[in-house]
Amino acid sequence: MMKNKFQIPNFKFQIQGRVFLFFICLLSIASCLLSSCGGDDDDETIAPKPRAYYRLAFPEKKYVPYNAACPFSFEVPAYSKMENDKNYRAEPCWLNLEFPSLNGTLHLTYHQVNGDINEYLAETNELASKHQIKASGIEEKLVARDSSKVYGLIYEIGGNAASSIQFFLTDSTKHFIRGALYFNVAPNTDSLSPVIDFVRKDIYHMIETFEWKDEKFTSSKPSK
Repeated sequence: MMKNKFQIPNFKFQIQGRVFLFFICLLSIASCLLSSCGGDDDDETIAPKPRAYYRLAFPEKKYVPYNAACPFSFEVPAYSKMENDKNYRAEPCWLNLEFPSLNGTLHLTYHQVNGDINEYLAETNELASKHQIKASGIEEKLVARDSSKVYGLIYEIGGNAASSIQFFLTDSTKHFIRGALYFNVAPNTDSLSPVIDFVRKDIYHMIETFEWKDEKFTSSKPSK
């Protein structure tokens, strides 16, 4: 027979009934504290809670035309802001589509094609492949709109890559433009996934409304 963990000491004086009950209560409390009152839950482990992220309030989807002095036009989100690339190496129509509320930028670089389209294609593929190290995979989606002579590829880059979406568009003879989306935060799929999904729709809308212009345009590097 199992002995009680706690035994009542043999006092030399007589213990009154109420005092005895009080003593038993104290022993029960002490026993409960020592065993954590766990019963069958003694083997349970406390698992850390998953990291929580702030709920983002996205702006309403609304688009406006962008039609500046460049050989192309398309629609951009009303909550975005188009700026010229201020890098000293930037050429005309190198643009940055800023998303101020989302802390992201879609970098656009335009080149006039002079029989060197293969060089731009190879460079674009190389730049997208550089993210393969951190990416969980790269999915390529074809763009082909014969009516507007808009052809290209969209690179969907999964995982914690620095750039999650890249693309290029061309008419195959005169024009070539490349886009790359970056956020000004450390890449983290869990926290950025809702933002990427939101901006992805904007990029696809931009590509769907993209048109080339017919007017002559010279893409020469500005003098220093």
